[in-house]
Amino acid sequence: MHSIPRSTERRPLSLVVRGRVRSRPVYVDLLDISEGGCKIRGGLGFASIGDRVVMKVGGINAPLGVVAWVEGKEAGVAFEGEMHSAVLDYLCKMQGASDAHEDDDSRRRL
Repeated sequence: MHSIPRSTERRPLSLVVRGRVRSRPVYVDLLDISEGGCKIRGGLGFASIGDRVVMKVGGINAPLGVVAWVEGKEAGVAFEGEMHSAVLDYLCKMQGASDAHEDDDSRRRL
């Protein structure tokens, strides 16, 4: 699908994150992340190839990124630096704890 080679494994996530694209504030869905970049989904036309992206993920500032590809509402962001693997572990655990909490809440409502 995309011809951009990946040097690190993608980790699936499902988080809404706050960021800035073209100096505009945006809220996007973070679909996956790796040390070198991530895939996000926003509204149509929210980003163009080459746009600079700044995001805060789970209260943590992600490295500055550049939009590498856009396909419909989804875009790939290549980080200019690397996100440490321990931070990725934390984000994945944070999501897992959130998912488990939502499951507990739904069981209580039954």
